[in-house]
Amino acid sequence: MTSDRDREFAEFVAVSSVALQRTAFLVCADRDHAADAVQEALYRLYVSWPKFQRATNPMAYARRAVVNAAVDAGRRPWRRERVVDAMPETPSEDTAGQHAVRDELLSALRELPPRRRACVALRYYEDLTIEETAEILGCSIGTVKSQTARGLETLRKSLVARRAQELRPEQLTGGRS
Repeated sequence: MTSDRDREFAEFVAVSSVALQRTAFLVCADRDHAADAVQEALYRLYVSWPKFQRATNPMAYARRAVVNAAVDAGRRPWRRERVVDAMPETPSEDTAGQHAVRDELLSALRELPPRRRACVALRYYEDLTIEETAEILGCSIGTVKSQTARGLETLRKSLVARRAQELRPEQLTGGRS
């Protein structure tokens, strides 16, 4: 026998978990850490369920909880570890081309500090306004603008540098030696 609170919470999770997981993945750039952040955020939401139900924009409240959990987890020293083993399977040529750009972008996103990564993800992937992003992150509109601009500039530089490294020497000299 479940209470109304449990039923309402389960309904909210069923409706919003995919969107929250996507937001967490974009902020964390790692599926396992994203899942942990969503679980932590959902725990916090369940504990504060009455306050959550009074929120004017419940999804923004939930996204903020996810972003806060992801940023908090990123500050913990054991979360800074990086797995370096090669993938066990090599993707086929068809899927490799499709995923190469996405993987390159996600790799560049991982290099951004958590706040900038959150701003870029919320603004350009979740397609939120500057005001909505500021509300979720609990900061000013000016902070969102500056962090987003700096994040995009860092991404551009990183992607340009990656492309330059991929070019072979003969491509740089036009085939001349």
